[in-house]
Amino acid sequence: MDQTRQSSLPKTMPAVVCHGPRDYRLEERAVPQAGPGEVVIHVKSVGICASDLKCYLGASLFWGDEHRIGYCQPPVIPGHEFVGEVVALGEGAGEKYGLALGDMAISEQIVPCWKCRYCQRGQYWMCQHGDVYGFRQGAFGAMAEYMLFPRNALNYKVPSSIPIEHAVFIEPLACSIHAVQRGNIEFEDVVVIAGAGPLGLGMIAAARLKHPRLLIALDLDDQRLAVAQACGADLGLNPRKVDVVDEVLKLTDGYGCDVYIEATGHPTAVEQGLHMIRKLGTFVEFSVMREPVTVDWTIIGDTKELNIHGSHLGPYCYPIAIDMLQKGLLPMEHIVTHQLPLARFQEGIDLVASGDRSIKVTLTP
Repeated sequence: MDQTRQSSLPKTMPAVVCHGPRDYRLEERAVPQAGPGEVVIHVKSVGICASDLKCYLGASLFWGDEHRIGYCQPPVIPGHEFVGEVVALGEGAGEKYGLALGDMAISEQIVPCWKCRYCQRGQYWMCQHGDVYGFRQGAFGAMAEYMLFPRNALNYKVPSSIPIEHAVFIEPLACSIHAVQRGNIEFEDVVVIAGAGPLGLGMIAAARLKHPRLLIALDLDDQRLAVAQACGADLGLNPRKVDVVDEVLKLTDGYGCDVYIEATGHPTAVEQGLHMIRKLGTFVEFSVMREPVTVDWTIIGDTKELNIHGSHLGPYCYPIAIDMLQKGLLPMEHIVTHQLPLARFQEGIDLVASGDRSIKVTLTP
């Protein structure tokens, strides 16, 4: 049986609990216990994601509408971007994950069932019955002092060479890498990434490794565009100041970009991309949209015959993300802009909502 420090942990802990849209409360909750194959971490840092914000604001994906059942199952502890110290290992967990007490560790955001069609085919990130940390009852998130990794989770040791405040970025960076992989970028491609938030910046850094001929970042904030160029973008364009579709067409002899990745979460960026991309180009849709998007689908089919790819989570990308951070390939000191104590979670949510004073906001339990 693995060594455990379970008895030395407190009985209760402070935790942010989601009860409904705009109803998040700091409460006292029981500290989780490690059963067979499970891991308990002392959370050191947790990020506030754009999807956390959309859940907080009541987006239908999370709370449902006439077309679908909501994904969020309150009451639940939010938080799916995190890093923490291993403080308890259930039977078999240490050997399975290569973890020891005192290690820093993370867990992929989905906890798969490992039994459905997708899991059996190695497509675990699309699991029919999986739980995603921070939204479902089966996988409470990291906005708490302690957190449990269930027995079906995919866990990784985080090297001590990566600072805690940077390691919390592993999850969003893994998602960014997967989106870039979905773009099938080739040498000499012109690539446009719309949105220079945390995920878009990770996409820029990952896309740079693909050696495109021209890598363009789009954002409404010039400061974020400057960070985008530090991540590897050749050019930053602000749609408030220039006609970005016209600029990209000029840069490509009127053809348009080869790959367009949408990471803004705003419907106008979808239409913008359809007009900006060349015939037979590849459009990657990454964002969680707060409201439905309406576009002329004729552009996709009869006009341009586009390849439309979705991107979900960060499968098989965590080791790559860890390696990129170890090598210092992103200017993390400019990306993680705010570190707040857990009790100031509402201030953190408000910072992410405003979007003009922060890039990545994290909480420290």
